[in-house]
Amino acid sequence: MLTAGPAAHADTVADPIRVGDGPRGVAITPDGDFAYVANMHDDTVSVIDTADNIVVRNIDVGEGPYGVAITPDGKFAYVANKGDSTVSVIDTATKNVLGPPIHVDGGPWGVAITPDGDHVYVTNDEGGTVSVIDTETNLTTGDPIEVGDGPYGIAITPDGKLAYVASDERVAVIDTKANAVTDTINIGDGPAAVAITPDGGRAYITNIEYDTVSVIDTATNLVTAFPINVGGYPVGVAFTPDGSRAYVTNNAFDTVWVIDTATNLVTGTPINVGSGPTGIAINDEGTRAYVTNRNSDSVSVIEIEPTPSPFGSLGSLGSS
Repeated sequence: MLTAGPAAHADTVADPIRVGDGPRGVAITPDGDFAYVANMHDDTVSVIDTADNIVVRNIDVGEGPYGVAITPDGKFAYVANKGDSTVSVIDTATKNVLGPPIHVDGGPWGVAITPDGDHVYVTNDEGGTVSVIDTETNLTTGDPIEVGDGPYGIAITPDGKLAYVASDERVAVIDTKANAVTDTINIGDGPAAVAITPDGGRAYITNIEYDTVSVIDTATNLVTAFPINVGGYPVGVAFTPDGSRAYVTNNAFDTVWVIDTATNLVTGTPINVGSGPTGIAINDEGTRAYVTNRNSDSVSVIEIEPTPSPFGSLGSLGSS
């Protein structure tokens, strides 16, 4: 297993933000102004104003909300409600639920939206499937896609062509044009979250049973190198916009670990957050990570140190 590399950053953590009961998924609007947090145990979504890091609205959704994703234009948030097998749609301008809930297959967990914003992909834990929603009509399209037992996390490549789904002991690859599984990749026990590097070249999967992160080369769909040891019960994973670092929540240790994606080694020391860190999202500027702490009903905000230049600082060149 790959473990630790040299320290290369010094991220800091701001005071935690109180949200609803049992926060799970989190997503940030493209402009970075708001973070949406799904609170599983009180059936709400908390909206955080990122300028002041305060909750400005709690929105009632379906039962047991877990995953949340925001459309690329920032206009809508889609929330998977595991308890009643629906998806709620929030208008981000009014911060109200839009229309009736969308019924999907049993026990929806994860949510991902295509880069063009046309379709929403939802993993269904109890159904062993992925449902596809047409965002123009907010209706499901076609039959649910069978992907294996207990699908959890899902991510779509930047070109929108493939969706990677973590299910029982494997990752299923969906061709989004055909909406069919074209490949399955054996990972091992407990694959959970999936994130894809900004360049689309690799998929990182957290393995909650093995306390590791696996890396898949998306060109070959082969697992690369060795799994990366990242602590206890890793759940969420997210990348900085430049793809240089992956941030991983460790539910058992109340920490976030950082992986240098150039070496696939853990870098620096674990970042202490709240109790039971689960979901994580990083803003498009790469300056902040928002981490949901499901046991302490809070969100921790990590102030991300910029990636150091390999050439150092040139300073002032003066004038002649």
